[in-house]
Amino acid sequence: MSAPRLPSFLLPHRSDTAFPRPQRESVVGDILLHWSTRTPDAVALVENGRSWTYRELERAVRQTADWLESAGARPGDRVVLVCENCCAAVAIYLACTRVRAWPVIVNARLSDREVDEICEHSGARRTIFTSESSLRARHHGERLCARFSEPADFGAVMLGAGNGTAEPEPGEQECADDVAALIYTSGTTGRPKGVMLTHRNLLFVARASAQARRLSPSDRVMAILPVSHILGLTGIVLGALVSGAEICLVSRFEPASLMSALQRDRVSVLIGTPSMYAMLAEYAARKRLAPLAASALRLMSAAGAPLDSATKAAAEHALGRTLHNGYGITECSPTITLTSLDAPRNDCSVGQLLPGIMARLVDSLGNDASSGETGALWVRGPGVMKGYYRAPLETAEAVDKDGWFNTGDLARVENGDFFIVGRSKEMIIRFGFNVYPAEIEGVLNAHPAVARAAVVAKARGGVEDITAFLQLRPGCVDTSAEIADYAAARLASYKRPSEFIFVDTMPLSPAGKVLKSKLTELLDRGFQGTLANAAA
Repeated sequence: MSAPRLPSFLLPHRSDTAFPRPQRESVVGDILLHWSTRTPDAVALVENGRSWTYRELERAVRQTADWLESAGARPGDRVVLVCENCCAAVAIYLACTRVRAWPVIVNARLSDREVDEICEHSGARRTIFTSESSLRARHHGERLCARFSEPADFGAVMLGAGNGTAEPEPGEQECADDVAALIYTSGTTGRPKGVMLTHRNLLFVARASAQARRLSPSDRVMAILPVSHILGLTGIVLGALVSGAEICLVSRFEPASLMSALQRDRVSVLIGTPSMYAMLAEYAARKRLAPLAASALRLMSAAGAPLDSATKAAAEHALGRTLHNGYGITECSPTITLTSLDAPRNDCSVGQLLPGIMARLVDSLGNDASSGETGALWVRGPGVMKGYYRAPLETAEAVDKDGWFNTGDLARVENGDFFIVGRSKEMIIRFGFNVYPAEIEGVLNAHPAVARAAVVAKARGGVEDITAFLQLRPGCVDTSAEIADYAAARLASYKRPSEFIFVDTMPLSPAGKVLKSKLTELLDRGFQGTLANAAA
């Protein structure tokens, strides 16, 4: 695909820098140098009541970098870090980037099989487990015969045996183009792919998203999304550190604990998934806490999954603030668009492009879609990945020779504001019409009995039918007829689900996304009715 002439509403835009940030570093591990010199006694990280200043974090990163080198980690080596959110995870990650190793950050809640597959595919030279902060990480360390070690002041971790056959990847001429994170993502297929993101990729998005959110040293940012997820790593941790802000690390999301923290701990910025906000709103309503008194909270934003109007309204009522929105994808480091703080929206737009990013919408024939029409979203900019690790063919399919990346999402644009319609692979063709699951899910999520909805296709004799999986709110009973009537009154006939399947819980990724591949597996096994924990 040749470089297109961009419609005016898709051109990148500019914005002013709110305050001076470090700009000279080319390696992620060096972002601490600015603040550890300028504001060394400012708090950088907080975990379970213990705080680290920027000076202390910088010292821990130096010590850990020395420890990594003594353990045989070389530039270009893959170092797997199995963790949940904690100070040790942040320090180890930054130390890996400082010695120019490739950090492979893995959520400790993954299964044994998933962790082992990532270790094998990445060709890891070393594996590290944050055992003091995560029982799951300790479990993985013990089964892989790792031994305890103390790299710095954050306590013991477990270090796996060295892989003597691992070969380092060659470095780039510029350190900024070396890989700063190898993030494994399964997407909708269930098969993990290693996304190679460079120092340049991550620093671009960290700075641009921090600027758009106006992060400053006076902010206290709540880090609930896992650092093993690209948004938790770049948008929250690195964005806060590059801004000199304070980060409150939380390993597990619990509505009651988060509500207390918002009232008590001066949290000013909260970024989470729509499912997290839905659970917060449900808890606040049940406990009659809405609107919550959180005087320090100045910004809350949703990302990581589609936001529907019902969840947005419920969260705004519960927390008394506008719920901002954004869009990104792992392969773009991840943020592509954000809504403006100066122009709060009452719809579910994901906002406008970050400065420096270009986008185009492509129709089914590969041409630019007309203004207002839905098309496949392609983007180009400094955040686009280096490629998929050890997968050159898949990389070539995703990124063309001119650097345009196919997000796999369908979008439309109104006056420069983007709306994500759905995944192109999830689009259902029914009676000749295009049906987007996100639209149906938005309607179903607005029903008072529904806690979460997920829509997938089911093939019947050459026709794609629509199946809706529903998780009900506590205390609600199976109301399939009522919900069907509710949907019929709000959806065209070809968009209405053919069947409703009730589950106790939805299968969720660590970042809060519904794993639709697991729901499809249920359908393939012939599952047709209510079953306790069917999708767990």
